[in-house]
Amino acid sequence: MLPIEPAQPTKRLRVRQRLGKYRIEKLLAQGGFADVFRAYDTIEGIKVALKVPRPELVGPAQIEDFRKEVRLTARLEHPNILPIKNADFVDGHFVVISHLGDETLAERLKRRISFPRAIDFADQILDALAYAHAHSVMHCDVKPDNLILFEDRLRLTDFGISRVAMRTFHGSGSGTLGFMAPEQAMGRPSFRSDVFAAGLILYRLFAGVVPEWPFEWPPPRFDRVRRLLHPELVSFLRRSLSVDPRRRYADGTYMLESLRSLRAKAERYKKTKSSRRAPARKKDWRAVQLSHFRTKYQKVLQAGLSCRRCERPVSESMLACPWCGAGRRTLREESSFPAACKRCKRGVKLDWVFCPWCYGASIGPSTNKSYTDKRYVSKCAVKTCRGELMPFMRYCPWCRGKVRKPWSVPGSTDVCPSCAWGVLHDYWSVCPWCTSSLKRVSGKGMRRRTAR
Repeated sequence: MLPIEPAQPTKRLRVRQRLGKYRIEKLLAQGGFADVFRAYDTIEGIKVALKVPRPELVGPAQIEDFRKEVRLTARLEHPNILPIKNADFVDGHFVVISHLGDETLAERLKRRISFPRAIDFADQILDALAYAHAHSVMHCDVKPDNLILFEDRLRLTDFGISRVAMRTFHGSGSGTLGFMAPEQAMGRPSFRSDVFAAGLILYRLFAGVVPEWPFEWPPPRFDRVRRLLHPELVSFLRRSLSVDPRRRYADGTYMLESLRSLRAKAERYKKTKSSRRAPARKKDWRAVQLSHFRTKYQKVLQAGLSCRRCERPVSESMLACPWCGAGRRTLREESSFPAACKRCKRGVKLDWVFCPWCYGASIGPSTNKSYTDKRYVSKCAVKTCRGELMPFMRYCPWCRGKVRKPWSVPGSTDVCPSCAWGVLHDYWSVCPWCTSSLKRVSGKGMRRRTAR
């Protein structure tokens, strides 16, 4: 148990100063809350790391918080978590003593890291985070500076201390800028916030850069990541870095399980890629095509989701990816609607009676209240119904009647030869509404609506 708080000194420590049995040798890091020193233990004859909070920030309330957090951290016994060697008042300073590592991950990232080493580091980081989350401990400040390297082993440190700092500064955005989830910046941290911070570190390991606010996808160097990494590993990174916390992994345990389930295939994929001779660089017309599609059609098609196979934009109403043909009859991504159909997992509104995307059983309504929506653009053809419809609905959500009039893509006259619904022959190879193949050549199999 920590002693009662002594009189607090007003001066900060300096190099070559003695602090009890410790001789301070070097200032390793400075933060807004504490300084970290390398020191020599003159009794045990070893070098240690001293974390010393600034005297002006350590009052009676913070000391009591430190007592609780030190006890909490002492429960975390894991090979990838750096334990606190001691916590005590020394010459009036509150000091947290821990073993001294070789360097921080932030320092190691300044040099090249091979893919096998990077994915091993990723596994160790998530192993530590999963263990902490399993013991109901949230870190709140996962960053490369808080990961200490001991030879080939990473250890996560600064548990609890960061949360005391949060309460000390009384700031909604407490944490480290650049490695802080958006909801944590708004004062609502959770296990998913630690997942986001870990995702930023993992992206740095594989891509060489850290995504920045507003964390829009795709982040910098995504073309390189997609070219070199297994598609499932790319999807893993994207889910970890989702701005919406509901779309991320619930905690470090789920994130670790996901990484380990795909690690072997990711390593084989990278090894195969590395053994092939790099082809001559050509103009990436697919990237140009995708950029043009996003500018002209992504918003009107509400294509805010991504195909799990090819990572290209798809919408919730599509039955297949129009780019690669991957089936999407059952939606896996989370919906922007308040509820979901139990059969196809697509989003539904609370006042709908039937799912408009599949011919499933009745879903509601969940409320007697009616809701308007700017996405309604048409009405049901059944005279006794006349319910409002959203683009590309297959059935009326009010009477379950099948939508007979083909839907068109705004700004295009292309139609599918099989179902007559609107398509984009210049971009797509598969009709997303009926899953039939589209022929990209002019003439046979190519249909366009005649402008009225």
